[in-house]
Amino acid sequence: MSRNLAPITTRRELSAMLSDATAADAYALDTEFHRERTYYPRLALVQIAWHDQLAIIDPTAVSAAPLAELLAGDGIAVLHAAEQDLEVLGHECGTLPRRIFDTQIGAGFIGHSSPSLAALHDCLLGVELAKEARLSDWFQRPLPDHMLAYAAADVERLLEISDLLQKELSARGRLEWAEEECALLLKRAAAGRSPADAWLRIKEVRRMEGRTQAVAQAVAQWREEHAARRNQPVRHLLSDLGVAVVAQSMPKTLAQLREVRGVEPRNLRKGADRELLAFLKEIREADLAVAPTAKAPKLDPALKPAVNLIASWAAQHAVQADLAPALAATRSDIEALLRGDPDCRTLKGWRADIIAAPVQQLLEGTAAVAFDRQGRLSLEERSGRPIPQGES
Repeated sequence: MSRNLAPITTRRELSAMLSDATAADAYALDTEFHRERTYYPRLALVQIAWHDQLAIIDPTAVSAAPLAELLAGDGIAVLHAAEQDLEVLGHECGTLPRRIFDTQIGAGFIGHSSPSLAALHDCLLGVELAKEARLSDWFQRPLPDHMLAYAAADVERLLEISDLLQKELSARGRLEWAEEECALLLKRAAAGRSPADAWLRIKEVRRMEGRTQAVAQAVAQWREEHAARRNQPVRHLLSDLGVAVVAQSMPKTLAQLREVRGVEPRNLRKGADRELLAFLKEIREADLAVAPTAKAPKLDPALKPAVNLIASWAAQHAVQADLAPALAATRSDIEALLRGDPDCRTLKGWRADIIAAPVQQLLEGTAAVAFDRQGRLSLEERSGRPIPQGES
């Protein structure tokens, strides 16, 4: 592979690279970014590999927006653990790849549990990736050679890894499963981060009820939108606890606001404190509706003891089937399935047969979970014959 590590810093160089890369059937893609002090990730580097070529783009010197031409093309973008990279690309380029293959997802369908890129290099290629630059400052300029080499290594053999995974997936009849999961990831990335759903990430708000919860949902949305406008992390504006307590106490003055638990006056600067008070005044008498998703179906208390057992069986069943347990079904997935949530992901696609159908047999009483002789959980036909219990 041609490995010129000199970063692309001009529009002319970028155009030349794009004219070649857009003709490729597939290209490897990775980004380096920081987001500790901003709402939106700050793009520091873009690495792309295709055919036998590799390029590193410096978006601090040349806009990454023209990469939209590559993303909108017919080539498949190959990434590893793509969620954050997709967010960065969507923000910087205004578009996302038409199709992706996430090597972490693909590996999960042949038994690797959320593997790192370094782990895939090691087990599939016998190559050890350097790790010393992982937490470096990617905005320092000029970037030293060892950091450029580290960045390049993330894409240099990613297409080779993708090919190996896809061949194995195809041989096992699971390539469509992986493609389906990658398409869902791309769909979620395209939907973006909705301010109206910000409250779902706050445990204290999820536990609230009635009007207090409706107010807290509105405050969480205000925080999200305000942080986005100012491009600052939401926690630097108002903590999660602050959102909940503000909703409960509804302060009317600056003095009252500054006394609220979870509110740091140093964060509510540049008029943010007055804007929050004005917003609270606006919604104080408003007719606020609780978001519909706040009323998710409740789990039947009789089924609560079953959650741990079924989740344990599902995790073991996934491992025995060479599937990453978190990919097959999380504890939240099992709870949603037992609640009868129609949007539960285990009811859809490949998971319906692997997880949902056996669990349904358990719920109907036609199957039972038992220990086998190796101490593993086994799903068996239920005999319906209870074991007599000794009398006390």
